Amino acid sequence: MIRNIVFDMGNVLVRFDPEHFMDKAGITDAEDRRLIRQELFHSVEWAQMDLGILTEKTAEPLILPRCPESLREKVSFLLSHWADDREMIPGMEALAQELKEQGYRLYLLSNASKDQPRYWNTFPVSRLFEGTLISCDAGIVKPDPRIYRLFTERFSLQPAECLFIDDQPPNVAAAIRAGWSGIVFQGSAEDLRERIAHLLKNG
Repeated sequence: MIRNIVFDMGNVLVRFDPEHFMDKAGITDAEDRRLIRQELFHSVEWAQMDLGILTEKTAEPLILPRCPESLREKVSFLLSHWADDREMIPGMEALAQELKEQGYRLYLLSNASKDQPRYWNTFPVSRLFEGTLISCDAGIVKPDPRIYRLFTERFSLQPAECLFIDDQPPNVAAAIRAGWSGIVFQGSAEDLRERIAHLLKNG
């Protein structure tokens, strides 16, 4: 029986879209965007931030030398401010509230940097969650199987009682291998509501 519903954060509860961040920063040139995508959002340093090895501050001197001088100010701004004014995925706060009112315990399991509490705690939905485990604090990122074991151990949960929702199929597959149930989020809160209801009814 499912008792615990565990959400990923980025692109499940909260929008994570490098293209949107670059739009807000006024970066319009296609080649500039390609380079920033490559050297910032898809960089080794970004992955190390999720692991807790680097922070935004300590990643900056490693990233900026790879960027043309004309882009360094914009890259520095994005690195410091990409998490400002984050937006909820439409309908997800209402769905989380419904699940909480139905008696399910809500948790967060996310790959994110040490800056995560700064923006997560600004969302009212965060107060519905009984516990969070962020990859930078664990030193492990999804879909490493160790993070799912650590999660259930930390919160004294049974894997068979956990449903994991993530937008990345490998992360959901890893949770299922760990004994959890799983749903891949496709971007629609209404679709997710129906899929959760179907799983809970038939599981």
